[in-house]
Amino acid sequence: MKFFFRAALAVWSIFLTNVAFAQSTTNLPGVALNFGQGTNLVDTMEVLLLFTVLTLAPAIIILCTSFTRIVVVLSFMRQALGTQNMPPNQLLIGFAMFLSVFVMMPTGQSIYKNSIQPYQAKQIDATQAIKGLETDLRAFMQKHVRKADIGLFYDVTNAAAPADINAVPTHYLIPAFIISELKTAFQIGFLLYIPFIVLDMVVASVLMAMGMMMLPPMLVSMPFKLLLFVLVDGWQLVTGAILRSFNT
Repeated sequence: MKFFFRAALAVWSIFLTNVAFAQSTTNLPGVALNFGQGTNLVDTMEVLLLFTVLTLAPAIIILCTSFTRIVVVLSFMRQALGTQNMPPNQLLIGFAMFLSVFVMMPTGQSIYKNSIQPYQAKQIDATQAIKGLETDLRAFMQKHVRKADIGLFYDVTNAAAPADINAVPTHYLIPAFIISELKTAFQIGFLLYIPFIVLDMVVASVLMAMGMMMLPPMLVSMPFKLLLFVLVDGWQLVTGAILRSFNT
């Protein structure tokens, strides 16, 4: 173990020597390494907290915003059409992300105004900025979460539910919000399926009446589904339904 440790120190020393030589010959900017002396523990913890938030950013974007509902509804729409991988996953996810940006724009502006700008101006520290970000995200989630879903977690833990939703802890609010978003997305998906199921039933009945039992109904109904979807301007209707669902 000591051998590997010494070898690592030797490699690190050679690397630092080469960096110093390159800096002296190419006039590179200097880098100061300070281990334990002259460092501020508070600043170190702030940097650690910042990197933690950046690591959790994808989960925050997916689970604490409108992205969950949008991407589930779009997936249901593709399955109802029966087009397999058309549109492809990359397109659906990209479309869902831009729709999420549109829906979350007021929240994002509030976060930028109340948290990011003061932090950049050094009016608040990183902890206060993260607290402001959490407050704005909670405001969005509280608007769309169902009380029954919040009550589920209080029933499981046998804890007394607060009278005000602002007193609900964040680790209760986030999973409750996810459940509410999934339920709303499945409700919209059910409504999207109805016209296509009716069309499949009509095509299957016509094929059976004509004696074409060996011909798959999905193969025949696919062009009619696409034609119906194009004639009613389906993507506009679906997008409008998704966006209006956040205003109710």
